[in-house]
Amino acid sequence: MTELSYLQAVVIGALQGVTELFPISSLGHSVLVPALLGGSWNHLVTETSTSNSAESPYLAFVVALHVATALALLIFFRRDWVRIIGGFLHTVRVRRIQTSTERLAWLIVVATVPVGITGLALEHTFRILFAKPLFAAVFLTINGLILLVGERLRRRAEQRAASRNSYLAASIAPARTGASRATVAESRQLDSLAYREAAVIGLFQTLALLAGISRSGVTMVAGLLRGLDHEDAAKFSFLLATPVILAAGVLKLPTLAGPAGNGIHGQVVAGALAAGIAAYLSVRFLTRYFTTRTLTPFGIYCLVAGIACIVRFL
Repeated sequence: MTELSYLQAVVIGALQGVTELFPISSLGHSVLVPALLGGSWNHLVTETSTSNSAESPYLAFVVALHVATALALLIFFRRDWVRIIGGFLHTVRVRRIQTSTERLAWLIVVATVPVGITGLALEHTFRILFAKPLFAAVFLTINGLILLVGERLRRRAEQRAASRNSYLAASIAPARTGASRATVAESRQLDSLAYREAAVIGLFQTLALLAGISRSGVTMVAGLLRGLDHEDAAKFSFLLATPVILAAGVLKLPTLAGPAGNGIHGQVVAGALAAGIAAYLSVRFLTRYFTTRTLTPFGIYCLVAGIACIVRFL
């Protein structure tokens, strides 16, 4: 059976907890970092991209890390989830949507369907085909471009909206005031999204099946392009990620009770704790970060790191 040391468990666990929520791709980093370290770490890469990887100890370990990450998200957003679940159950009972929380609950349901169906159908195939260092490096570079282009398109849309609002304000305001009024574009509220828009944002999540494409990154970009601000786009991304990550983990968690989990239960606990703590600290940081800042630094990082890794693994 493949060896998994406690050091590897803690390092990969912490890496998963951070990169799952930072828009830089957890799957991409879980492929690239072991490959860059080489030696006894290299088998962690090869196990995830083989036809029999479903029974591998490392994949069983990664499943536990995903569950720990999802639990950290649930704990951080526990008050939101209490309201969202309560709102969802109320709509089922009365058969109508009455509040913004109830609408948000159904937006999450609608956005979760595309990635749920696609993940069940294609996750194993995509992992075998693309969970390799060179592919991960290419997709990490593409992820950087997505983040940077998304920010550029958002700024252009805001400038057009601000110019339009300024023109309307100038045409309405009396000329005699002589006042110079600066008008800025207002961001949409999260619960104002149409269900078809939520479905499109959810569809963007399916790109995260490719090692190197960030789930949180592409869903944030999709949210920004629909007029959300960075804070709401990030929150919606984290809320969407929670049921997807948790469901994927719980479905595969029984593998730890079989041969794949033999001899690594201690490492699984250590890695899961590291992932959970790292994820909680990451989401706490990012929810504050995105109140005033953008995806640009993450896009630059992915672009530089991706190109460097392409050169390394060619």
